[in-house]
Amino acid sequence: MGITSWKSRLLQIFNSSANSSKKNAELSKVKSFKEQQKQEAAFDTRDRGIRTAPLSRIVGSVGRYQDFDNQFRFKQNRPSERLQRIKESMRLGRPLKPVDLFQIKDEYYVLDGNHRIAAAKDFDHDEILAHIVEFIPSKDTLENILYRERAGFADQTQLPAEINLTEVDQYAHLTDQITEHQEYLQHEKGDMILFEKAALDWYKTIYRPLCTIIKREKLVDSFPGRTDADLYSYITLHQWKKGRKRRYGIGIAKLIEQNMEEFRKKMTNLKGVEYPEMKREITIFILMNVQAKKELKLIDRLYELKEVKEIYSVHGDVDLLVKVDLTRDLLSSDAEIISQFVQEKVRMIPGINSTNTLIPGFSRIKKPEARSNDSG
Repeated sequence: MGITSWKSRLLQIFNSSANSSKKNAELSKVKSFKEQQKQEAAFDTRDRGIRTAPLSRIVGSVGRYQDFDNQFRFKQNRPSERLQRIKESMRLGRPLKPVDLFQIKDEYYVLDGNHRIAAAKDFDHDEILAHIVEFIPSKDTLENILYRERAGFADQTQLPAEINLTEVDQYAHLTDQITEHQEYLQHEKGDMILFEKAALDWYKTIYRPLCTIIKREKLVDSFPGRTDADLYSYITLHQWKKGRKRRYGIGIAKLIEQNMEEFRKKMTNLKGVEYPEMKREITIFILMNVQAKKELKLIDRLYELKEVKEIYSVHGDVDLLVKVDLTRDLLSSDAEIISQFVQEKVRMIPGINSTNTLIPGFSRIKKPEARSNDSG
């Protein structure tokens, strides 16, 4: 190989290495809010108030995006006293004020609370309480049009969960359904019903049950790129508005009615075996430090709580280990249910100094071995 060829090869290796280093550097930092705001032309705002935000969608910072990597770890890798204090508060279950986030579409950027988010990510939390101000993208792309329709629907209904449609103008169909349901409830009760209240009732008694049936029948598997909400909208448009008879599968054919309110009544009257409640079980362990000589009384008080399944007095850094089984529906988050139970039922018992809540991940449980009847 000649000198010229060697120089050319070395130059290629150098450029490749430089490009790779540049890409790694880009991936290792959080995103800049200002850059994304300019790119999306997102300048109009809506105050979303206090709500939970998924930590996985917090991707950037408003002012300190250069200080953290994409996991909100300090780039300098040096200990932070403030971060350690926040972690200790989280371990002890102390309430922390909501962080402040800016939202652009489905992504969040930290205005205030970088340390709290770094700590929450370190503890593998799923979400964090936040005060959210949303910036609305103004470019007329299909994605942005759908996003603005979804945001408008969320503002109008105030539902606790997001409904994701992939076709333009379908949110208007859902709004018409809620209005129709509102009128039905007002006629039934003989009183005025707020739109937001009717929307929540529609969500719990009509939308969510039918979406559960759609999921159980795995209909969305036949429509790549579509959502359960898309199929809900399609089925109800043809079944309840246009009155067309269609077969969507044995399960849905048996359950769905030609009228939305008749479907609601049928769902209400079904037994648990026919239509099981959409509940989720949560198991947690609470480590407790308690006042001296009050351990036995506390064990008796804790045992009275129906959610408490097992209590152990232990030796070491903690005094009691308590296993708790909680139940939540789809309207609540794990964090809300756990926090409510610990703060309102456990921490209110006199004699408990501090608590630390553990949420198990993957687990394996051995079944008891069968005893042999063979005496020989």
